[in-house]
Amino acid sequence: MTVLLTACGYQFRVEGAGPTIGRAPATSSQEPPPRLVIRTLLNGSFEPNLETRYTNYLREEFSTGSGAQIVSDSEAADLVLTGQILSVMVPTLSFSTTATLESRTEVVVLARVEDVRLGKVVWSQVVKGSSEFFITPDLQFNRALQNRALEQAGRFVAADLAARFLLQLETGALTKQASAVPAPVSH
Repeated sequence: MTVLLTACGYQFRVEGAGPTIGRAPATSSQEPPPRLVIRTLLNGSFEPNLETRYTNYLREEFSTGSGAQIVSDSEAADLVLTGQILSVMVPTLSFSTTATLESRTEVVVLARVEDVRLGKVVWSQVVKGSSEFFITPDLQFNRALQNRALEQAGRFVAADLAARFLLQLETGALTKQASAVPAPVSH
């Protein structure tokens, strides 16, 4: 790709892919990405119907940003992600009869990845996501704002987990965990 800007007398040319910002160029691995099944999260909170939405957020984030290939439960997989929504809290941040009220949703999720072949958990992570929203005199609108904040917190959790999983994958920590299984002793 060549970019040429001549109206002001300067010429800029870029050839090739250009520089990489933020980290070294990715090395091409000869191994295929691990196949990962993401099972529906368990909901340990009092907030109903979050498990399906949060599981979908995880599938979206992991399919684009985790370095794994997401497969269905019926396909052969190398790894299985299970998890639980541990808590959902909605504390009020500011309270006054004359001021604007602000609240926050805080969500805590536990995720575990098990190596199917070994039957061993190779990665476990607890992540917290939060999102703020304003409280209005309209209770129905407040619930809509709270639901939107719950959605945003869930998306933050999913993105955080996918990024942490990718880091484990890129550093080889998952394969180190899997290979740390002691060999069977023969008598």
